Amino acid sequence: MAARGDETVNKAKGPWIHRFMIYFFTVVLAVLVFWVLGFLVEDIGAIRGPQYTEIEQRYVDQDLVDRAKTLMAEITDVDRAISDKREEMRIVNDSSQNLQNTINQLIELQKLAVQRSVSLSDKEQTNLSESLAHFLESQKRYQVYNTELSRLTDRKRSLESERSAIEKKIAGQTLPAGEEFRVLREKHDLRLAGYQLLILLPMLAAGAIFVVRKRGSVYFPLFLGFAAATLLKTAFVIHRYFPARYVKYVLVGGLLIAVIKLLVYFIRVIAFPKADLLMKQYREGYERFFCPVCDFPIRRGPRKFLFWTRRTVGKLELPRGSDEDSPYSCPACGTVLFEECPKCHNIRYSLLTFCQHCGAVKEIEHGSDNAKV
Repeated sequence: MAARGDETVNKAKGPWIHRFMIYFFTVVLAVLVFWVLGFLVEDIGAIRGPQYTEIEQRYVDQDLVDRAKTLMAEITDVDRAISDKREEMRIVNDSSQNLQNTINQLIELQKLAVQRSVSLSDKEQTNLSESLAHFLESQKRYQVYNTELSRLTDRKRSLESERSAIEKKIAGQTLPAGEEFRVLREKHDLRLAGYQLLILLPMLAAGAIFVVRKRGSVYFPLFLGFAAATLLKTAFVIHRYFPARYVKYVLVGGLLIAVIKLLVYFIRVIAFPKADLLMKQYREGYERFFCPVCDFPIRRGPRKFLFWTRRTVGKLELPRGSDEDSPYSCPACGTVLFEECPKCHNIRYSLLTFCQHCGAVKEIEHGSDNAKV
C-alpha cells in the first residue's frame, strides 16, 4: 500500500489460488517458449553441412575402394564355401565312423566263428567286404574334401592379406579427408551457432531489459518466463557448439557479472531502500517489538522491564497492567516510534502510514538514514 497525500493505492494480493495459478502459468509459459525456441533452433540446425562421403571421394582412389569391396565379397564366398565343405566333411566323417563300427562288429563275429571253428555265412562275408569298400571310399572322399578345404583356406588367407594391404592404402588416403571434414564441420557448427545466437541473443537482451525495467509491473511474470526460457535455450546452444575450454570462461564470467549485480543490488537496497521494502521492515519491527531502525527492544507498557529475543518474544507472559499510551522514542537510536496523531490526538505508530485509531494518512519519509545495516 502506498500513500500519496490523501489518496491511497491498494495492491491486493488476491486469493492464494490466483497467486498459485500465476506461478503455475508462468512456468507453463517458460516451457512453451523454450519449446518454440527449440523448434527454431532445430530448424536452423537442419541446414545441410559438409558430407564426408563427398570429401572422401576427392582423396581416396575409387579403384582401391572397388577392389576392397570385390575382395570382401570374394572372402564372403570363400567363407561360405569353407563352411559348406566342413559340413560335407562332417557328414563323411559320421558315415565313416558308422562304417567303422559295422566293420568292427563283423570282425568280432569272424573272430568268434574262428574260435568255434565255424565259418561266416556268405551274406556276412559280403557285408564285411562291402563295408570295407565303403569305408575306404569314405576315407578317400574325406581326404579330397580336406585337400579342397586347405585350398579354400589358403585362398581366404591370400584374399585377406590383399584386402589388408588395400585397406592400409585407403586409410592413408582418408587421413587428409578426415582432417578437411573436421575443419569444415567446425566451421559449419560455428555458422549454425551464429545463426541461432543471432536470433536468441536479441531475444535474451529484450527479455533482460523487460525483467529489469518491468519489475514493478503486474505483467512481470510474462517477462520473467520469457527471459528464463530464452536464457536456458541460449545456454544450451553455447554448450552444444562451443568447446568446453571456452564455455567455462563464458560461464564463470556470466556468474561473476550476476553475482556482482546481485551484490550491488542488495547493497543499494540497504543503502537506498525502496518504500515498500522499508515499510515491510517497519511492520516486522513493530510486530516483534524491536526498533525497526536499530533492532533495539521496544520496552513500553507491560514490556517495560522484560527481556526477549526474536525467538522468545511470543512466549513471554506479560504482567497485568494498563498499556502505556504515550509518545515513545528508541533509547538506542533516537527514532520516534510512537507519537500523537495530529487528527485524533491518540498515540499512533510514527513509522507506519495510517493511524490505527482514525486511519489518518501520514507521509513517511523513506530516506537512507532509516535503513538498517
